[in-house]
Amino acid sequence: MEHLAIIMDGNGRWAKARGLPRSEGHRAGGETVRRVLGFCRDAGIRYLTLYAFSVENWKRPKEEVDALMGLLVSYLAGEESMLHRHQVRLRIMGQRDDLPAEVQAALNHVESVTAHYERQLILCLSYGGRREIVSAAKKLAQAAAEGKLDPDSIDEDVFATQLYLPDVPDPDLIVRTSGEMRLSNFLLWQASYAELYVTPVLWPDFDKADFDAALASFGKRERRYGGV
Repeated sequence: MEHLAIIMDGNGRWAKARGLPRSEGHRAGGETVRRVLGFCRDAGIRYLTLYAFSVENWKRPKEEVDALMGLLVSYLAGEESMLHRHQVRLRIMGQRDDLPAEVQAALNHVESVTAHYERQLILCLSYGGRREIVSAAKKLAQAAAEGKLDPDSIDEDVFATQLYLPDVPDPDLIVRTSGEMRLSNFLLWQASYAELYVTPVLWPDFDKADFDAALASFGKRERRYGGV
């Protein structure tokens, strides 16, 4: 497997079950990110994409959003050395202009200092699959309007060049924690032939056994891409 994508779900429920504020669930989820990054390194997985904050998540209470943004800045500051140690490149996927200035600054810094590494941790922030597709369509429409692109030349390959990170291969496996059976606007274009694995385990509790179970399930799949 080259690319694993994860919908990290269940932080709030994990905190509620323990009588803790939701921010503590997100903090615990950050610890899981650290663990899973190590699991991916050991498994030889080159790309790890995490659904960290969707465009819809801006609708959450301001206190929770502010706490999430603060945790993100703290996480980046605290984990920069870990990314260097494991030789992992940080990349961002989504509408970064939506993010607070201090978050953008922290992201830009870590992206810059890790840009030379081959393994990649991709954080989807202010991300929506539909928005990504619309963004790509607008770019192609603009190019066609300016006479720089023949509309008849647009096929799936051309369209894909206008996605947020066109050089990243499609995910082989998408894991969703907490048992919810939906993609929630995640990687709608890229997920066309991804295998799906759903576990009832809440994200903060996702451990090595759960990771191994997901990979074992993937290993039993027969990927035919529409063929026989």
